[in-house]
Amino acid sequence: MKKDESPGGGESSSAFLFTGFPGFIGARLLPRLLELKPGARAVCLVQEKFMAMGREAVAELEAGHPHTRGRIDLVEGDITVQGLGIPAKAARELRASLTEAYHLAAVYDLAVRRDVGRLVNVEGTKNVLEFLEKAPHFERLHYVSTAYVSGTARGTFRETDLDVGQGFKNHYEETKFQAEIEVVRSRVPRTIYRPGIVVGDSRTGETGKFDGPYFVLRVMEKLPSPGVFVRIGMGFGTVNIVPIDFVVEALASLSASPMSAGKTYHLCDPNPLAPSELAERFAEAIDKRFVQMPVPLAVA
Repeated sequence: MKKDESPGGGESSSAFLFTGFPGFIGARLLPRLLELKPGARAVCLVQEKFMAMGREAVAELEAGHPHTRGRIDLVEGDITVQGLGIPAKAARELRASLTEAYHLAAVYDLAVRRDVGRLVNVEGTKNVLEFLEKAPHFERLHYVSTAYVSGTARGTFRETDLDVGQGFKNHYEETKFQAEIEVVRSRVPRTIYRPGIVVGDSRTGETGKFDGPYFVLRVMEKLPSPGVFVRIGMGFGTVNIVPIDFVVEALASLSASPMSAGKTYHLCDPNPLAPSELAERFAEAIDKRFVQMPVPLAVA
């Protein structure tokens, strides 16, 4: 069998399941994990429609990171299906070698419909948990949540907080909160990571997606300078942005430490900027000058 047809390949008897490959965070996290876990191999669960993309990503990783060669297996599956869509025999073989799992797969679209968000983020997480519960040598799940499970909560939202009676601004926040509830309730040992808004590399600026804060930059690029920049809202809150290289290193280093077992970590900026300050930084970065005009949300 080719290595992407069965999860049982590879020389090592220890493996970790990885969902969310070859996504924005996943493709960058995987080589760092294999660097910190020299005796392990990664088994990446990939949907059929993304399998060709997955193979290309593996080839790129093996070319750029020699230590990953022969240590990444792709198995076709789907977190929205019970048993993860893996054939019974292959599932038994995989469970027998699993010691850890990294669950990154999710719908990250803030405008996601509630039914889609629940299917992928909540039911998908429940299916992963059910699969892992049957792994005899399993040690720990590393679950990537979001700092925005805090929803509309005000004041300090601690790493020990989860359900404080908060509401949610969109179905993404709501379904990620519900998924984290499932992780906490399960019998699977875990560590939970809650990143803020993940953007490009802090050193190179490289990113795999141009959503979120990048929309502001795109608007600024089209506006004349000096000029007026309309900002929605009064700017009293903060925007918690974190670069991808920080998130990857934090996830990899914390997951490699036995001391992180059972804990939750906020992968956030301890001193986040206000929207007005962020807009000023963006303008400086593209060498433009604007007078900011705040527009109340109700008016917008």
